Amino acid sequence: MFEFIVNFFKEYIFGIDKVLAQLCLDYGMWVYVILFLIIFVETGLVVMPFLPGDSLLFTAGAIAATGSLSLIPLMLLLFIAAVLGDMTNYYIGKYFGDLVVKLHIGKFYFVKQKNLDQTHEFFEKHGPKTIIIARFMPIVRTFAPFVAGASEMTYSKFFRFNIIGGGLWILSVTLVGFFFGNLEIVKKNFEYVILGIIFISMFPVVLEYTKIVLKNIQNKSEKPKSE
Repeated sequence: MFEFIVNFFKEYIFGIDKVLAQLCLDYGMWVYVILFLIIFVETGLVVMPFLPGDSLLFTAGAIAATGSLSLIPLMLLLFIAAVLGDMTNYYIGKYFGDLVVKLHIGKFYFVKQKNLDQTHEFFEKHGPKTIIIARFMPIVRTFAPFVAGASEMTYSKFFRFNIIGGGLWILSVTLVGFFFGNLEIVKKNFEYVILGIIFISMFPVVLEYTKIVLKNIQNKSEKPKSE
């Protein structure tokens, strides 16, 4: 299992530029469908938070700069995938939230309660704009629409923030890849660049989680001891 995880990150996360370039050669126009499905599943299925999001968009933008992909159709398709993904996740949370949380194989739960709790805390702090902020945060990105649906957030409000967040996420990360992904220094250090993207996108998640842990520790320490 550990070896599989290491190989997965080595080949499909840090080596995503080579994987995506090969997909373009092997499947031609069908690569648009593949990218659409990856973004849709990563945002639309609450049990799939581990799929590449930011790194995939950055790489797709870089490859579009070489002419292997067309930038405008690419961003339009990925925007639709991101919006539809969040919509799907919202309705899964709304109608099947309790059932999904209970899904497990042995002791392995597909949706961890602590991830839901952290996302809920984030909602409590930032309100509906969490839908926008979460787009740039792995894991939270996948759980935010699910929690929004499970907590019965007003759909019209969710839809508005979904459109804005999806547009900002796809445009910003893809265009950064398009304009900077083919710089010589980036191409020579692509694995480190992807690692940096993952670190930067994960930093707010780690920061929020640390704040929650520290808050819980403080609350426990402040509880009056029973005589």
